[in-house]
Amino acid sequence: MAVTAKAVAELRDKTGVGMMECKKALTEADGNFDEAVKLLRERGLAVAAKKSGRIAAEGIVAISKSYHGEGSIPTIAAMIEVNAETDFVAKNEVFQEFVQGCLTVILKEKPADVDVLLAKDFGGGLTVGEVLKEKIMQIGENISVRRFVIVEGMLSAYVHGGGTIGVIVSVNADDKAAADGGFSEFTKNLALQIASMNPLYVAKENVPQSVIDEENEIITNLVRNDPDNAKKPEKVLEKMIEGKVNKYYKDNCLLEQDYVKEDKMTVGDYIRAYAKQTGADVSVDKFYRFEKGEGLQKREENYAEEIAKLAGGAQ
Repeated sequence: MAVTAKAVAELRDKTGVGMMECKKALTEADGNFDEAVKLLRERGLAVAAKKSGRIAAEGIVAISKSYHGEGSIPTIAAMIEVNAETDFVAKNEVFQEFVQGCLTVILKEKPADVDVLLAKDFGGGLTVGEVLKEKIMQIGENISVRRFVIVEGMLSAYVHGGGTIGVIVSVNADDKAAADGGFSEFTKNLALQIASMNPLYVAKENVPQSVIDEENEIITNLVRNDPDNAKKPEKVLEKMIEGKVNKYYKDNCLLEQDYVKEDKMTVGDYIRAYAKQTGADVSVDKFYRFEKGEGLQKREENYAEEIAKLAGGAQ
């Protein structure tokens, strides 16, 4: 059976796969549209497996929120990082729709981890994992769902730079705080702080003892082994060590950090000022911060080699 250009175009519109692959599938299926769709899906499994070894360190961080009743404060939120090979794909509408679909499944099903998420129903009779494999074939890059988190409570959520950084912060607050018209702005400012300054812990007491011990050891060795400190009294050295340890807390504990919107106060000062102004009882419970591609190996591009290839192909 002859394959028409119209049939190829329709298959491409339905699947998003390239014209040549669609024509090939329709030819193999003897023009049967449904069979061609099935062939492309089956072929997608092989394409996905082939691409899965390629580095995917770009992509996007996205957040979806739910509100209780008519309240203006989110009470549950999900944040996800989905990676691809190039930043260009993060702007792809098909990729973004997949990410939002994953968030919908996460909020509905509350899966325990990524493996459980991939086995959940995405819609249309396919699991999240099966749809992921389709998107890998359709977009032509390795795509991976790296991580997600679900947070419940009185929340603020913020996405920076079109998906480069995402933050969810959970706040303990009483009814006065919840009723305050400035509460949303207050919690948003905390999320902005976390996005900007990347704290690791809420407060000093949240830093694990093993981390404190390791920092103490590193700092002590640095101070005592510095030739410039050889003749300094012991009390001076102890003060220097104490100062550097406190600097670690200031850099890595949210409440100790300088507040980005007013550097004459710490974040802890900002929270106390808000509580005093409103008469509310409020504190930070926990936060989560995802940065796109953090800790992942980036693909190294050899632009000279790529240009040479293009030049060679243009001859």
